[in-house]
Amino acid sequence: MLFTIDVGNSHTVTGLFDGDTLVGQWRLKSDRERTDDELAIRYHALFSMAKVDKEAIDGIILASVVPSLEAAWISCINSYFSASLQKPPIVVSAASIGHIIKIKTDYPEEVGADRLVNGIAAWERYRQNLIIIDFGTAITFDCVSADCEYLGGTILPGIAISLDALASKTAKLPRIDVSEPPQTVIGRNTVQAMKSGILNGYGSLIDGLSSKIITELCPNGEPVTILATGGMAHLVAPYSHSIEEVDPMLTLYGLQLLYSKM
Repeated sequence: MLFTIDVGNSHTVTGLFDGDTLVGQWRLKSDRERTDDELAIRYHALFSMAKVDKEAIDGIILASVVPSLEAAWISCINSYFSASLQKPPIVVSAASIGHIIKIKTDYPEEVGADRLVNGIAAWERYRQNLIIIDFGTAITFDCVSADCEYLGGTILPGIAISLDALASKTAKLPRIDVSEPPQTVIGRNTVQAMKSGILNGYGSLIDGLSSKIITELCPNGEPVTILATGGMAHLVAPYSHSIEEVDPMLTLYGLQLLYSKM
């Protein structure tokens, strides 16, 4: 089985694949202070609850945007998983996968590993111009050409950051849960007004920014697909006319695909 690890700033999402089938998936907070031994203990417990034999894991691929956790994961893998692996664990970076996707940015090494994984996964599915929107700690727009070239994108504050800023930088605005949508665009109270502002506002932002990106990405009207991923994608997608598909597991499937190519 293949163990896929996606370490983000807020959460670490892991998946276990038996062939092409995702048979287990876990989402935990990313703690930058976590040690290799603590990671081993935590995942040993998760595997035990899922009745997964650790020795059946013969492949591991890791994508991380948190350097301290990447180091801890590599140490954990070497200490607790290496005996059963068929080949050394794969750590995704611009250098390690540059032969699969052409990175046409000024500084390829700056591009987050998850953004490259998402680009490859989406391109393998559609094989045309793409805009991949990842709703994580930050919201990223990643542009991939029909020739599988990573062209760059945009980065803006995520929904959780915006909600935290409203609550911490103002005297009367509360912390709110946007999982229950507002009934109207015009909020009749503070909470409803905040929910509307976040969900309708981000939806309109997605549509406006997507339109501008398409003008640059497809100047001659070439076809383009816009898809979304990340923990909050399903919340914003209903408020956007641009998003055509939501795939919360895009990164995990991208890691599985990458492993098969390397």
